[in-house]
Amino acid sequence: MDVRRRNTKPIPSSLAAGEHLKLHNHPHYHNNTTHTKNSDTLAVLPLYLTNGLFFTMFFSVAYFLLHRWRDKIRNSTPLHVVTLPEIAAMAALFASVVYLLGFFGMDFVLSLISRPSWDVEEEEKEAQKIKTQHPTSIDQIILKEDSRSGPCAAAINCSVLPPATPLSEDDEEVIKSVVSGATPSYSLESKLGDCMRAAKIRREALQRTSGRSLEGLPVEGFDYESILGQCCEMPVGYVQIPVGIAGPLLLDGKEYAVPMATTEGCLVASTNRGCKAIYTSGGATSMLLRDGMTRAPIVRFSTAKRAVQLKFFIEDPLNFDTLSVVFNRSSRFARLQSIQCAVAGKNLYMRFCCSTGDAMGMNMVSKGVQNVLDFLQEDFPDMDVIGISGNFCSDKKPAAVNWIEGRGKSIICEAIIKEEVVKKVLKTNVADLCELNMLKNLTGSAMAGALGGFNAHASNIVSAVYIATGQDPAQNVESSHCITMMEPVNDGKDLHVSVSMPSIEVGTVGGGTQLASQSACLNLLGVRGANKDSPGSNSRLLATIVAGSVLAGELSLMSALAAGQLVRSHMKYNRSSKDVSKMAN
Repeated sequence: MDVRRRNTKPIPSSLAAGEHLKLHNHPHYHNNTTHTKNSDTLAVLPLYLTNGLFFTMFFSVAYFLLHRWRDKIRNSTPLHVVTLPEIAAMAALFASVVYLLGFFGMDFVLSLISRPSWDVEEEEKEAQKIKTQHPTSIDQIILKEDSRSGPCAAAINCSVLPPATPLSEDDEEVIKSVVSGATPSYSLESKLGDCMRAAKIRREALQRTSGRSLEGLPVEGFDYESILGQCCEMPVGYVQIPVGIAGPLLLDGKEYAVPMATTEGCLVASTNRGCKAIYTSGGATSMLLRDGMTRAPIVRFSTAKRAVQLKFFIEDPLNFDTLSVVFNRSSRFARLQSIQCAVAGKNLYMRFCCSTGDAMGMNMVSKGVQNVLDFLQEDFPDMDVIGISGNFCSDKKPAAVNWIEGRGKSIICEAIIKEEVVKKVLKTNVADLCELNMLKNLTGSAMAGALGGFNAHASNIVSAVYIATGQDPAQNVESSHCITMMEPVNDGKDLHVSVSMPSIEVGTVGGGTQLASQSACLNLLGVRGANKDSPGSNSRLLATIVAGSVLAGELSLMSALAAGQLVRSHMKYNRSSKDVSKMAN
């Protein structure tokens, strides 16, 4: 009999959180808990030793028998003639196989049996059962919490754990092992072989160790297999972000419905209004200036002279051709375009720029750079590689090098908005828009010492589209570099508006783009996955859509500011109409 089960009593699953905390503070309960943890440690230690012993025995005797049988075959000795050591080895091999199959095979079968059912009817029956056992709904909890006074009266008290969901004995054992530290939380997926079960167990263990509830953070309904080893480690749930659609955006003669994931009210509506103004005026046009991802390693020499010698070596056209061959071996899509060098004392920064197909390309360019560094090490053995990235790239940071030289896709998008559209759709006039743009986006940003921030709110649209399409949200920093220009044309009647964005970093393969929700948004735009006929065209099209969406967002927000509609629109779309003062009383 298990010592732990003999000395402890299970805590009922229906025990309320407050009662559980009171019981936890009781001295007798504390002693029992301490004794349980100690017995757990004693019980686990021999198990590890036993497993190690049988593993060692299995591989040792298998190695011994293989070598003996090989010698017999070479010496033409019959295999059925066995010696006493061989008989003992075969017995040990049989015993180790029986033990390992019994221990790990049974655990695998049990894990298959205990997997949750995905049948809809079974889930509905389980939900009805839980509802019958726990009739208090979340709405009732909110109503109870509303009766409290204070500014957070409508919030759920997350410091108190809700009644625990009944768990299987196997799950309970694993949770206890995680809480005690015997099983690392990060290893649950590999140990259990079930990502959903691992997320649930990790979530429950976190709630027990922290004493805080994760009620409201959903865990069901997500494919955790799809993020294993590539998107997120140690998941305990997922965050829901609503996705709205702005458009149609008429860009380069085609219409696009732009998905935007955001929690900011009025953002989608404002961008949608800008799309309407562009559409009514005949659409927008985009131009691609550059397409190249960068990575800049830093190397160090004993003297500045040696650093300069390497700089001259790299800038030699003949040597560059050789380095291109070495770099391009890393991928069938990676093609080295340029290497820009900068010297700081005896340190050399080399900014590699290459095309990356439909991938955003950070990993691709890093592999190519590593190949070149290994090649250069032969001719410059005194070169000390400090880091594969020396911030001269520059990734996820505002930097003048990206603003001037570009990174990723450099896009310009423009449109001519007709006078009647400015008046009827945007509710303002051309002269006011141009004046506001000069004083706000240009002069105001210069007064603030902005770096690439000569716009109204480009990052708003970039972030929303990035999250919806599975891009790296942190690269919103340099991707939002944008200068918005507005000028009167056609004798001052119409408005010419443009956005210049030198460093839009997007991809349609890899990372979060392959997740179901994000893949659906990419499919809506017609850019999902890699373009087999023209590699890189999908990611370039996505970049132009981002720029076109920014153009629409800039146009609408600037019009709202010029017409004095900003506060009124936010009060309508981004604020609750409830009287907060009455709620507080």
